[in-house]
Amino acid sequence: MERPYIICHMVTSLDGKVTGSFLEKSEYAPLLEDYYRIHREYGADGFLCGRVTMEGSFPQPPDPSVHYNGPVIAREDYIAEKASFYAVSIDPHGRQWWNNRVILDPDEGYNGAHIIEVLTEAVPDAFLAHLRDKGVSYLFSGRDGLNLPLITEKLRKLFGIEKLLLEGGGIVNASFQQEKLIDEISLVVVPAIEPAKEAKALFQTGAYPGDLTTESMKLSKTTQLEDGGLWLVYQKA
Repeated sequence: MERPYIICHMVTSLDGKVTGSFLEKSEYAPLLEDYYRIHREYGADGFLCGRVTMEGSFPQPPDPSVHYNGPVIAREDYIAEKASFYAVSIDPHGRQWWNNRVILDPDEGYNGAHIIEVLTEAVPDAFLAHLRDKGVSYLFSGRDGLNLPLITEKLRKLFGIEKLLLEGGGIVNASFQQEKLIDEISLVVVPAIEPAKEAKALFQTGAYPGDLTTESMKLSKTTQLEDGGLWLVYQKA
């Protein structure tokens, strides 16, 4: 299968949480900066997130409730442009109404990334028309479900993405793990325990249908960071 090399790059607490109040504490801000620095240093061709993570990181205006009276838009992949860096959003139901064709962010590791929406064929024509109007590319992953192996192949074939950073959330991470699509795991570990019950895990198994298959990884790199943090890198055994 011709697909990108996929690195799951995340910040976690000691107990494996990727969301929670620990991310907002000022004493851990340097470790978050380490996370973003490592993101840049990987030199990937793009990064991929689930819709909820994308919305949290790059908030957009609310659904404009566009009334579309044009013809039915064919459910075919749409390549608005080729770029040097991409932001891939897993958005099956078409809920993220981007107001630009690229990410606008102060961090150069994200700014200017051309947006690719991953959709199912059930999205409304109004949403597709909106994406085309904004110059956002999109790919279809199936009629009403996500075929992640197919999507990763399309990302390589249609956009030339050879190295991809998978950056959450936990449900998307678990979906990629279930399909054995993760080649490397990069964790910036914050020396904190997150007690919040609603905090999400690195691999949010409870939200994925069925049990995740066991997969062995080997530790390939350990770096001690300032402020008590660690950078751990695992690769497939």
